Amino acid sequence: MKKVLITGGAGFIGSAVVRQFMTETDCSVVNVDKLTYAGNLQSLASVSDNPRYAFEQVDICDAAELTRVFAQHQPDAVMHLAAESHVDRSITGPADFIQTNIVGTYTLLEAARAYWNALDTARKAAFRFHHISTDEVYGSLGDTGFFTEETAYEPNSPYSASKASSDHLVRAWHHTYGFPVVTTNCSNNYGSFHFPEKLIPLVILNAVNGKPLPIYGKGDNIRDWLYVDDHARALRVVLASGKLGETYNIGGWNEKTNLEVVQTICDILDELRPQNAPHAQLITYVQDRPGHDKRYAIDANKIANELGWKPQETFTTGLRKTVEWYLNNSAWIQGVTSGDYQQWISKQYAA
Repeated sequence: MKKVLITGGAGFIGSAVVRQFMTETDCSVVNVDKLTYAGNLQSLASVSDNPRYAFEQVDICDAAELTRVFAQHQPDAVMHLAAESHVDRSITGPADFIQTNIVGTYTLLEAARAYWNALDTARKAAFRFHHISTDEVYGSLGDTGFFTEETAYEPNSPYSASKASSDHLVRAWHHTYGFPVVTTNCSNNYGSFHFPEKLIPLVILNAVNGKPLPIYGKGDNIRDWLYVDDHARALRVVLASGKLGETYNIGGWNEKTNLEVVQTICDILDELRPQNAPHAQLITYVQDRPGHDKRYAIDANKIANELGWKPQETFTTGLRKTVEWYLNNSAWIQGVTSGDYQQWISKQYAA
């Protein structure tokens, strides 16, 4: 791909993808991001001066602006990562999730389809629209089994329902219009530049500041953890080599309970930032999230067997890198933790 348009490129996963394109390929990138609270251009400071990088502050619900961006930048592919993504926020304020994740995806699909229809034969044949989604669309697993690409959708939160809706739109645009799409559904990401409302960065930052470490319910909910740079590599592989109309599940083969995750972070911090008492003494159990899914686990054999991707990081190596990054990047952390954010966190995780 010569030029890739990435929506949500200032977000956690999107910025990892942008940084990889800038440092590991000769592709050009157009970053389209509305810059909501979770979009942060500081995450792209290392590549912002690269002549192959362009930024457009555009809402994906704005059809006219999207049409301008496509006409001006002439991309060869789209990677659609822009989304409202925090389950807790979707429970207290679902309207933004419906607007961005469903209406925004529809608006982007239509702008991209109109642009694609006007391309010459060769560029039209090479064009790709890569939709990036989540394993939460599949619902909750029991004690055994894995999500596969054939698992029926059963979303249980406003967030996952909105993402499931966007997945269905993308599939319909391929089936109805022949629009060239690929879709990926990933497990829980973690790593550097992660907005501090999510479990792993929240626990790291609370622990180093001696604050309570909130865990929902009994801490026995299970997630499959995927290092964000591994995910970014997988997305690039799917964009380049994925079969049109296909879905690829991306997971880290790292099932952990939330309590295990928090305890492991505490063990790493006890080594790297020892205090008078073990960090695990800060663990606090709070009221469980409404409709909290019990277990997610992804079968990532399809992408491994067909496209040759496997994660490079284990949970042990990836989590240590993550903790070290947060300990060494206080300026970035301070830049994203605004007063409004702190008030929301305090209210959300009140014991």
